[in-house]
Amino acid sequence: MKFSEAWLREWVNPDVTTEALADQLSMAGLEVDSVEPAAPPFSGIVVGEVLNREQHPNADKLSVCSVDIGAEEPSQIVCGAKNVAAGMKVPVATVGAVLPGDFKIKKAKLRGVQSLGMICSASELGLAESSDGILSLPVDAPVGNDFRDYMGLDDFCIDVDLTPDRADCLSVGGIAREVGVLNRATLCPPEIEPVGPTIDDRFEVTLEAPGACPRYLCRIMRGIDPKATTPDWMVEKLRRSGLRAISPVVDVTNYVLLELGQPMHGFDLAKLDSGIRVRMAESGETLKLLDGSEAKLRDDTLVIADRGKALAMAGIMGSEDSGVTEQTLDILLESAFFAPLAIAGKARSYGLHTDSSHRFERGVDFTLQARAMERATALLLAIVGGEPGPVHEVVSEDDLPTHEPIMLRRERIARVLGVDIGDETVGDVLERLGMQASTVSDGWAVKVPSNRFDIAIEVDLIEEIGRIYGYAKIPASLSSAPVSVSLRPEAAFDLAAAKALLVHRGYQEAITYSFVAPEIAKVLTPDAPPIRLANPISADMSDMRASIWPGLVQTLKHNLARQQARVRVFESGLTFVRTGDDIEQHPKLAGLICGDADAEQWGAAARPVDFFDLKADLESVLHQVARPAEFLFEAAEHAALHPGQAARVLRNGEAIGWIGLLHPAAQKALDLPKGVFVFEVDLVPLGLGSVPAFSPLSKFPAIRRDFALLVDRALPYQAVLDCIRDAAPELVKDVRLFDVYLGDNIDSSLKSLALSLILQDSSHTLTDADVERVSGEVLTALADRLGAKLRD
Repeated sequence: MKFSEAWLREWVNPDVTTEALADQLSMAGLEVDSVEPAAPPFSGIVVGEVLNREQHPNADKLSVCSVDIGAEEPSQIVCGAKNVAAGMKVPVATVGAVLPGDFKIKKAKLRGVQSLGMICSASELGLAESSDGILSLPVDAPVGNDFRDYMGLDDFCIDVDLTPDRADCLSVGGIAREVGVLNRATLCPPEIEPVGPTIDDRFEVTLEAPGACPRYLCRIMRGIDPKATTPDWMVEKLRRSGLRAISPVVDVTNYVLLELGQPMHGFDLAKLDSGIRVRMAESGETLKLLDGSEAKLRDDTLVIADRGKALAMAGIMGSEDSGVTEQTLDILLESAFFAPLAIAGKARSYGLHTDSSHRFERGVDFTLQARAMERATALLLAIVGGEPGPVHEVVSEDDLPTHEPIMLRRERIARVLGVDIGDETVGDVLERLGMQASTVSDGWAVKVPSNRFDIAIEVDLIEEIGRIYGYAKIPASLSSAPVSVSLRPEAAFDLAAAKALLVHRGYQEAITYSFVAPEIAKVLTPDAPPIRLANPISADMSDMRASIWPGLVQTLKHNLARQQARVRVFESGLTFVRTGDDIEQHPKLAGLICGDADAEQWGAAARPVDFFDLKADLESVLHQVARPAEFLFEAAEHAALHPGQAARVLRNGEAIGWIGLLHPAAQKALDLPKGVFVFEVDLVPLGLGSVPAFSPLSKFPAIRRDFALLVDRALPYQAVLDCIRDAAPELVKDVRLFDVYLGDNIDSSLKSLALSLILQDSSHTLTDADVERVSGEVLTALADRLGAKLRD
């Protein structure tokens, strides 16, 4: 909710600074996101009047104007705007003025004609992003007055980030109520008197879905001026609230929305047929919306319709076919209450989000509609004229919200807040919040105002009392409750330690959404049935992730777009898999690397990362859990990974994850560079490991024996390693692969593996006979099981 501080102070004006006001709102639970000036700094701008305009003698697109700026003589100013005309009141930058961007105005000659200033547009003053011409001021603007003072631009725009439960503060009036309560200041809302009808025209209304719309008001206004323009004071208030002016009818409804919190809509009466029907949409019914898009409606969507067609998605957006245009003479004003549950999620399901839907789905005061109608009518009469008819209200009393009194116990307040608050203070707070409180034996019976949808039970009232009383006044105290410490098993997997290890190895932790684009999910997890969200935040966040890879890939793309070519990221989180009618959650740890293996340096030649870089990082994490021998990387195929560089990760024969290079097709589909490696492991199988145990160091020396073996080129090294350990598990303490040769002097179907066996016994020094025996057993086992032979 963005609003002008000056507008707020028209309602309530406490003696506090802007900074103090923002702090008060934040401490009361209405978090202030930003406080920004209403206009950028500029000086030397005055209100001027164009006395006459003549064509520039040397330029077709320039004119020479004589402008009264309140000085002894008019100033001659050369202007290039097409809309400048004699009699206009305009902002004028005099000689010596400073415009936004530190642009200084000096005397100048333009095509041989002297210019003593500059007639300004709204964009040149920082009041708009773009402008079609100079800014035209009202005819009563005082010539010579400082433009900044005249427009009240020494103001601040305050942006409040409201939680969904505080819909009552989605208006200047709602914020003013809060400020008045916090400062014990008097509220001065604008006087809203009923506008009497001057014609008897009515429009019939039928509530066919009273549960979704229990109250609907409308009013006909005939003979409005289609050429009227929105007054500057309203345009400026809308601008400072983040809205641009469009047309008088639209601007008035937006103004009332911001001022009172009641969304309204104006229909072109000539485009309506017979009467209004508030009904549910028919399945497949279409509606061309005001933003130009076409919505195919579902039968769970509430619409405003006439006798022949849908006119608007109720509480969300009107249709282009029934909207007010520059030719509209007669309008039908709408002011309605829509039940929050009838609107909640509907806008997002159609890919929309509007100021109206934002308010209706959170809850609008169900007694506000008539007041808003009278306010909008009075403003329209002052701006566009016309003849109003009577207000036609249709209401289903049984379907309106009800607020039963809530019992507030005195002892419960002290127990929840931890501080005793006097009865007088509690009563005062409740009264200032607009609640009706009657005293009972053990506290109060409180009736909640119609604008507070967030108060339903006793603790809600206690929260309000604590909020207004001031959390800072509540003393801090240590809990007297017993504290128990749960001990984590020593052998349990420590995710925090795993994260720290990855950070030490050069990774950055990423935190991404659990929602992903269906296009990315289809590429990276094609075998996982999609889990679609009913009300996604956006179209590219509509699927629950079956893998963490989509989020890491998006993180990679974000970094690559900012010239960060070396990327190492990891993330831990939940993934979601559909099994029958249920959705299972699986905690996982995933990582991604791309770019050079090492940061740029002089001591080592640059090389791209490879499969084994990522494998080493993952092994370092897995080895925190249990002995390396428990884990195995088995060549396998995955739809998203390169068939020649992909492996399934196993623990004691159970599959726990995947590692590999992204498939070329996936890399192309996602517009990624070559050489993107990823891993992902399930954390549940890693839950419990083994505790390292000490083994006494042998007092006897180790002996090394090197062999060059010829084996089948397709044979994995893991098979060789397992065979050696099985053949001599007691004496073979380590096996080291120090060379792999593929080339001349060996058969093309073979490869040469150069191995070192580290042999050691804990009871005696190994003799040559021992070494020869063990070496022979190893070589025999390799020959018998794998067909290996010593290389000549």
